[in-house]
Amino acid sequence: MQLGIVGLPNVGKSTLFNAITKAGAEAANYPFCTIDPNVGVVEVPDRRLARITEIYKPEEVVPTVTEFVDIAGLVRGASQGEGLGNKFLSHIREVDAIVHVVRCFQDSNVTHVEGDIGPARDIDTINMELILADMETLERRIERTRKMLKTHDKKYEVELQVLEKIQAALDTGRPVRGVALSPEEMLMIKDANLLTAKPVLYAANVGEEDLPEAEGNSLVDEVKAIAAEEGSEVVVVCAKIEAEIAELQDEEKEEFLNDLGLQESGLDRLIRTGYHLLGLITFFTAGPNQVRAWTLRKDTRAQQAAGKIHTDMERGFIRAEVMSYSDIDSDGSQAVAREKGHLRLEGRDYIIKDGDVVYFRFNV
Repeated sequence: MQLGIVGLPNVGKSTLFNAITKAGAEAANYPFCTIDPNVGVVEVPDRRLARITEIYKPEEVVPTVTEFVDIAGLVRGASQGEGLGNKFLSHIREVDAIVHVVRCFQDSNVTHVEGDIGPARDIDTINMELILADMETLERRIERTRKMLKTHDKKYEVELQVLEKIQAALDTGRPVRGVALSPEEMLMIKDANLLTAKPVLYAANVGEEDLPEAEGNSLVDEVKAIAAEEGSEVVVVCAKIEAEIAELQDEEKEEFLNDLGLQESGLDRLIRTGYHLLGLITFFTAGPNQVRAWTLRKDTRAQQAAGKIHTDMERGFIRAEVMSYSDIDSDGSQAVAREKGHLRLEGRDYIIKDGDVVYFRFNV
């Protein structure tokens, strides 16, 4: 899962990125501090992996990971190249989803590019630049599709109708993700790589005094209202506190979070919400040599899941031996799970569930 962190300059993007990846990206109080995207890979926190490791005692443990890409601050006019905007927009095209950091804190020591704090205005600024960039992309695609109509292939007639429906929405300031498109229509425009088609997770960056849930924070409420309208997600974070958490050991971290009234860190919430947003799950493979977590899209069949590990497994798939995490956790071993009938044999069409512990049988 690759998440691109975007937002206006000086909203806390790079501070948040540094905190959750410990990558040391430069963060300073001036626009365009980040020019080339910084990339940080972090382990996906999953208590289930620790428990499975405890049961199997493997030689190696491999967690699944999330990649965070810190993309430079966009400004008004970015779609026209303002503030190196075209370069920044091209970086957004590569990610699976967008984490849009919105400033929801007051601090006279940190300047705001627009002069004052206004979450709705800031969100609109970023969205409009992405929409304008998509309109330009769409115009070229429509022109190309119209030329292809001369081949009399009906698929281009259907494609043109879809493109014009999207164009009408963009003209009114609506992002592609707000347009009612069928899975087939989404597949049709996938290669256009439209920026506003990407799922968005708003990270409302608040001050330390506003945690745990920033209830009653009118700035956060603005963000939540916009997210609800477009079907996006919101995670309330405090970049400064995330920076403190990043420096703590596991036991200290838990104690620190408890003192703040938080059950998990902002990083945990960002990743968990990102998985939900993109329709992802985690399954596990386990044995004496290695315990490993794997990221998978929901509703993936067992044979395709085997291909995630190796193409030979998919090609020569025989069956999947499956235990649910809850069973292996309570049973304490694979042997006990087998005795209790908790180890199931599943065929190629079995839908892998979140938390499944799977052993694939194959022959090539």
